[in-house]
Amino acid sequence: MENVANGHSVETDKNSSSRCTFFSADPSDYRCDVILTVKRATGAFSLVACLFMLFVVWLLRRYSSLAQKMVVSLTVAAFFDSVAYVMGESHPEGALCDFQAWWLTYFDWSALAWVCLITLNLYLNLVREIRTEHYEIPYHIVAWGIPLLMSILPLMKGYYGPAGAWCWITDDHVAWRFGIWYIPLFTLIFLMSCCYVRIICVANKRMQSWFGTFNPERERRKMSLVEEIRPLKWYPSVYLLVSIFPLLNRLHNAVYPEDPVFSLTLLHVLSAPLHGLANAFVFSKDTWSQLSNTGIKLALQSRLCDSTRIGEYHPANVRYTVALESESDDDDNNVLFYSPDMNLKDRGP
Repeated sequence: MENVANGHSVETDKNSSSRCTFFSADPSDYRCDVILTVKRATGAFSLVACLFMLFVVWLLRRYSSLAQKMVVSLTVAAFFDSVAYVMGESHPEGALCDFQAWWLTYFDWSALAWVCLITLNLYLNLVREIRTEHYEIPYHIVAWGIPLLMSILPLMKGYYGPAGAWCWITDDHVAWRFGIWYIPLFTLIFLMSCCYVRIICVANKRMQSWFGTFNPERERRKMSLVEEIRPLKWYPSVYLLVSIFPLLNRLHNAVYPEDPVFSLTLLHVLSAPLHGLANAFVFSKDTWSQLSNTGIKLALQSRLCDSTRIGEYHPANVRYTVALESESDDDDNNVLFYSPDMNLKDRGP
């Protein structure tokens, strides 16, 4: 009986040792289990949040305009990014570890790319007054192509391996960590913040410049402008908040690679997997009012039961500005951003 117990203890220690590769401590140290549990929990929360977002998009049919399609693509990228954080334990060096590191790098970059492109699209529509419907394919090429390049480079160099609670670029290649991810990340966050400052200033100026007699349709468009900008402007702040602690922990790892700090590691694994949950929070800020019991029942009935079509309805893409050929305010009821003096320019890529 004693031998069985001892054998079980040795086996447990071996399993713990294989999982606890990021603390220079006894294999049975409780901190390893805490880090791995928190990592899987936060990744699972983000995974569920992304599934919820996709369900709401399907339920409320929020995939007609280019901006809405871009939010769907962001959600898909964040979903697969969350999968990496619940992808088992901390793996030893090998093919599975390299795959997890590549997967994490690729979808981290994809989610960030879609956030940047959503910002760029809004900037082009509102500030530059450029129609962007024909940019959908170039957007996809950028959002899925650049991350592929950024994730393959460390793989080709052989720089992936155990890097804390998950596999990524190892401690021996700190410059690559910051060159591949952290420096571009915070640079893009700064540029997105500048874009949103400009977008908000232009939107406020145009709202204050509207004049003439009271027009209910024009007032509706003014409210649509505010509602469109309100959730999107939080994306840079969200990415900044969930990236601060990972940056601090990686800076400490760069200076003291052999002496990881439990508190910094815990904050790292608590915040890094939260991109999906944070995106769901931003997305849901303008949808909670439509998710009442009555609203959900009506949406489900429309989705699953009602096949009635109104003959006079003509489906059309949502546009941010009035069409070039429009002669009056009443011609287009799907305009989100509108100004009497705005002329939409149809420019090439």
